[in-house]
Amino acid sequence: PPQGEGIPDLLYMLSHLTYKMLGEKLWYQPALQCTVLEVKTIEGLGTTCDVILVNGRLKEGDTIVVCGLQGAIVTQVRAVLTPHPMKEMRVKGSYQHHKQIEGAIGVKLAANNLESALAGTQLYVLGGQDSEEELRDMVENEMSSVLEGVDKTADGVCVQASTLGSLEALLEFLASDAVQIPVCGVNIGPISKKDVMRASMMATRGMPEFAVILAFDIEVKKDARELAKETGVKIMTADIIYHLFDQFSAYMEEVRERKKRESLSQAAFPCVLRILPACVFARKDPIVVGVDIVDGIARLGTPICVPSQGMITLGRIASIERDHKPVDRATRGQSVAMKIEPTNPTESSRLYGRHFDHRDELVSVITRKSINLLKDHFKDELGKEDWRLVVKLKKVFEIQ
Repeated sequence: PPQGEGIPDLLYMLSHLTYKMLGEKLWYQPALQCTVLEVKTIEGLGTTCDVILVNGRLKEGDTIVVCGLQGAIVTQVRAVLTPHPMKEMRVKGSYQHHKQIEGAIGVKLAANNLESALAGTQLYVLGGQDSEEELRDMVENEMSSVLEGVDKTADGVCVQASTLGSLEALLEFLASDAVQIPVCGVNIGPISKKDVMRASMMATRGMPEFAVILAFDIEVKKDARELAKETGVKIMTADIIYHLFDQFSAYMEEVRERKKRESLSQAAFPCVLRILPACVFARKDPIVVGVDIVDGIARLGTPICVPSQGMITLGRIASIERDHKPVDRATRGQSVAMKIEPTNPTESSRLYGRHFDHRDELVSVITRKSINLLKDHFKDELGKEDWRLVVKLKKVFEIQ
């Protein structure tokens, strides 16, 4: 079979091998079987469509129906083209024009309105006995069956692939129980500036971590890549589906760690402390005492109050030492030295022995917001006993 620009080398190798092996065992069938491979613009021809004509025939003037991004495309074939025999497929040049051609063969079709035709979909010819509406429904159902699981109003990433078949495989993989990556938008073909702008909408919805395009087996246009840098859109490309998953998983882990760091100052861990009366090192601004961790987790930055003395606040935990070594947290049953620094003039006036002493338990100040932050970003760092303490402290602080 002849070779032509834009049709994969592997396909020609396979078809050549098939002809060689099967010879006269191959036979022609009149029923049209034609698949779109690639859509491109050729100088002097305009928008063209490379197809594989397996069975049936195509001819100039045929009305064809193909699947497009916005629905069915109905157009008329202006030219049926093949490269000259023995011509190298990557070399640009003139093509042979045919009034009609039969399968099996690779063909380039020139027609109007093919810009959004989807690679990997079927091409149909509208015959005298065919209904245009039925053919429209056939090609649109091919697309809708792939997109039925995509909720464009939900939060999620954008996905692009080279063909409808690869897009379907990618969507199925992302929706699987082991992966579960939400998708809010899809497209086929190279990534353009329009695709980047669509992905950037996630940031305006307050979900910048989903301003991501997962690109499978496609190129990214230069202007689209530059716009992505400007708008903060992350473009992940791969030729293997699993590699996209690995990239996205690593990215989301970075996002989670960043959110943890950002919310740490407001995420008050639950703790109950008992002052050791023999270990009071500084009584005021800052307060430095030895404490037993009665319950929960004492962590740097945690605000501390005294419930038994009218909920007076003392400040935040500025440092913790255990066995003369600085640590960022202490857990139930441990004894540590702790420095509590005031955050306002009122807290600066708190004095150990006057406003509170070793008989008063110190408790972390929790709020509805801090509880939500613990649930969102630190859930795996708290055990069952810690969450039970959260429930107890909710009653102390009258949190609904």
